Amino acid sequence: MTDVPAVRLVLTGLAASATMLVAAACGGVDTANAASITHDDLVSELATQLSESATLSYTATYQLAGGDEAQITQTQKPARAAYTYPGGLMIRTSDATTRCRGASSALKCTQTRPDPADLHSTGMLTTPESVLAMLNQAAIDPSATAKQHDTTIAGHHATCLALTGVAHTPTPDFSVCVTAEGALGSFTATMGGKQADLALTAYSDKPDASAFDLPPSAKVTDQRK
Repeated sequence: MTDVPAVRLVLTGLAASATMLVAAACGGVDTANAASITHDDLVSELATQLSESATLSYTATYQLAGGDEAQITQTQKPARAAYTYPGGLMIRTSDATTRCRGASSALKCTQTRPDPADLHSTGMLTTPESVLAMLNQAAIDPSATAKQHDTTIAGHHATCLALTGVAHTPTPDFSVCVTAEGALGSFTATMGGKQADLALTAYSDKPDASAFDLPPSAKVTDQRK
């Protein structure tokens, strides 16, 4: 064939495969480049979907590896988030980040100035912010591969990607699902030799305000000065 018109990739199911096959047969599109475009769009779309979580008010409960439970609560007015996980919790507000360790009856907490890096480290709980950073890196990595599927998690439709060969992230291989609302639905990976798993078990768009309350027995050290 000659003078082949530009082929527009349709990134949905069989249509994507059919388009790339026609392009390859006509010799007008580099199939390797076409695969890269498909990968970039799949990952970028999921990253955009997960970024919507920053605009939500909700309480999400997750099951972690080993059966433990964790919870994320976020509100917009005021802007704040609480992450509760085995052995501790973190509360982020506009004027402080509070990190606590220990049992709920004997929490030892430290308050520091807000730092975006805090959102990527909460111990056993992998945060939506850290997963988003990994997706953004995967979107620009031409060597990474992505396989997509849809599922239902805790009664919510979710879009999922299994990614492999991602460079410059805590793990080169990971799987992530994001609900239609934009909440993190699940995450699975091995990082630092440890299994990191979380799966959404309950979701409410009415945040639990008590998630931001420290027990009276908590010992708080303020290091913001």
